[in-house]
Amino acid sequence: MVETSAERTQPPTKVVPTFLCSLFNAIVQRMSYVLNKSTLEKACRELAGRDSDLAFVYKMYGAPPLWDRPEGFATLLQIILEQQVSLASAKACFDKLCLRLGKPAPENIIRSSDSELRADGFSRQKSAYARHLAEAVVEKRIDLENLKNLTDEEVKSELIKLKGIGEWTSDIYLLMAMLRPDIMPKGDLALHIAYQKLTVAENRPGSDEFLLIAEKWKPYRSVAARLLWHFYLSQKVRQTI
Repeated sequence: MVETSAERTQPPTKVVPTFLCSLFNAIVQRMSYVLNKSTLEKACRELAGRDSDLAFVYKMYGAPPLWDRPEGFATLLQIILEQQVSLASAKACFDKLCLRLGKPAPENIIRSSDSELRADGFSRQKSAYARHLAEAVVEKRIDLENLKNLTDEEVKSELIKLKGIGEWTSDIYLLMAMLRPDIMPKGDLALHIAYQKLTVAENRPGSDEFLLIAEKWKPYRSVAARLLWHFYLSQKVRQTI
């Protein structure tokens, strides 16, 4: 085949490396919509216009708190402590740890003895999880700072590689620390209870069923979760009055 002059003048096609495409997509995802007080309010209004149950919560109690936390090791450690216990119990444990160490850092978790962590309120299992996380950060097996450059699914994939971090923990970190807008924590009992009460459902949804229900709240599932927590906590307050 004879090459034409037009073909000779065409610039060569550039192949963009896969990792750069992934980075670009993550940056676009992050910059296009990160929750703050303003975007939270806007998303609440949109959800209220689409879902009558969430509209009731928004009208009755207003927009929920942002419930934001700083990104990094200390927050991830605190979320691990919150697994399958009350928030009050986990906070008491974390506060004792902070009283002893100041702001928890990987190095001082590694230096802490089992008896010191036990005195702070750590179970044997959560002591192991805390050490594993601390060692992973120190040994650079995970870069928490770099998570901001990843997509939601990539963040979850990285976090779940660590011992003691499952879907709920990674979801809560994405939702509260990274302020990603479209996360529904899997297996969060308070959300299931809130949805059952709000919709007056006969049965409480299970984890997988609730994730299917939450599909209708895309792309603001993080906001829907906050509205349901807001309803759950507000109801508890009303019951104690």
